[in-house]
Amino acid sequence: MSIGVQVTFDARDPQKQAEFWAMALGYVLDPPPPGFASWSEFATARGIPRDQWRAAVIDPEGRGPRLFFQPVPEDKTVKNRVHLDVHAGAGVHDPVLRRAAVAAHVDRLAAAGATRLRELDEVFGYCVVMQDPEGNEFCVS
Repeated sequence: MSIGVQVTFDARDPQKQAEFWAMALGYVLDPPPPGFASWSEFATARGIPRDQWRAAVIDPEGRGPRLFFQPVPEDKTVKNRVHLDVHAGAGVHDPVLRRAAVAAHVDRLAAAGATRLRELDEVFGYCVVMQDPEGNEFCVS
């Protein structure tokens, strides 16, 4: 038996969130079903109203989970109970080079609409806590 996993986000703007997280993780937008040039073409053909359109991103190498973004009318109001950790310095063992990799990715994420909240340097490791464009917290290490 094979079990997969998908991480689902509530979002005010699923497409924008999908584009942000694709960039953040090196993912790609999930391709539309066969026979459709885009998800908007698929949704229009199926009569799905624009405010119900969803979006997803996938790991192009097939290793990481699919991220799914579903529309909700309300804004995020409280701290996440679950968050993603983005390992920008994965495989870099030199602490100086690792922090440089983290700093560079944090700058890219901030340019794409994320907000830097704080830096943590603890016994468990170093990371930068951020929020995505809709306020979901995540860590970059």
